Amino acid sequence: MITADHVRLMAEYNQWMNQRLYDLCEPMGDEARKLDRRAFFGSIHSILNHILYGDLAFMSRFTGDPAEAPPIGVDLHDDFADLKAARLALDARIVAWGSSLEAEWLAADITYTSKVDGVTRTLPNWMIVTHMLNHQTHHRGQITTLLSQMGLDIGTTDIPFMPRFGE
Repeated sequence: MITADHVRLMAEYNQWMNQRLYDLCEPMGDEARKLDRRAFFGSIHSILNHILYGDLAFMSRFTGDPAEAPPIGVDLHDDFADLKAARLALDARIVAWGSSLEAEWLAADITYTSKVDGVTRTLPNWMIVTHMLNHQTHHRGQITTLLSQMGLDIGTTDIPFMPRFGE
């Protein structure tokens, strides 16, 4: 089982990486961000929306906010400024939420119905939290590959290079 300290570290890491990713994508403009690059969700913009969707779905399960997760596969924000603002706000919320976690909650089970396959599952909270945090990393990796193909380098993505460790 993971610890609350691990969740806090990964929430901070995801916040740091999301900020860097959005800062790198912002000057590209809508045409480049929304171009279908034949990635899993098509465009960089749609992958960013998917990551936001995933986090909203998980936070809905964990906290009840939002009361209902948005539909899967739909871009939540067409405007990049709105998407970035929503991402920054959700990252701050995830970091704050992570700072309040306790071992008992992580060890408890959660029952939810997946919007991906409609199956109801009961699993430990720690497993679903791990998936939420890993989900972001997975899809950011897709985006950094696309950016690299465009000649854009996000730089190091390693946890020890986070500002709190002396970057």
